[in-house]
Amino acid sequence: MGPEHVAYGMRASYGLPYVTPDLVIAWERGTAAPGNPELTALAGVLWCSPGELIGRPRTLREHRIARAVAPEDVAHAVGMDLGTYLRTEESGQWRGNERQSAALAGILDLALPDFVAVTGREEKLAELLHSAVTTRWQAYVRPVTKLAPLDKAVLEQVLQGLHQDYQGHMAATLSWGGGGKGASESGQKFLDGIVDTFWSAVADSAG
Repeated sequence: MGPEHVAYGMRASYGLPYVTPDLVIAWERGTAAPGNPELTALAGVLWCSPGELIGRPRTLREHRIARAVAPEDVAHAVGMDLGTYLRTEESGQWRGNERQSAALAGILDLALPDFVAVTGREEKLAELLHSAVTTRWQAYVRPVTKLAPLDKAVLEQVLQGLHQDYQGHMAATLSWGGGGKGASESGQKFLDGIVDTFWSAVADSAG
């Protein structure tokens, strides 16, 4: 199907008269993003689910769409009025309490890494992990647990392993004659990917 066919299907079958081939091309190129009605219609025209069109969900809105859950249903589940919930999706800032957070994770079937990301805790997690691998990791077991509730033994194992990896990486870089600059760049690269490395290590430990 070409862009003109997709646009026609969305206009004719879903009552979206403003959808043009140029708009479809903009969606394909990533220079524009379809809203909820457009994404639902686009999925219908292409005979697929909305989740298949957005790849790996990253935001709260994308997780909801990927699971084909209406915003009204999420708002009801977490005990928010619809307007408040929609503003939460738009801002990307989750301010729900623990009960609401648990309800959100339940209705959207969020894995722990996704839950941490969509509730805005990932940046704080990165800060704690940076400190854990560059100083004494033992002091960060409890703070990390508050953000990402994990089994204590698993978390201790993961933090200790990351600490050893980082320190060993820095020592090896220095021993290769890279000097302070080489060590600094290598260490920064490790820290930049610390959150993904952390979740991979958690998955390996749990498995």
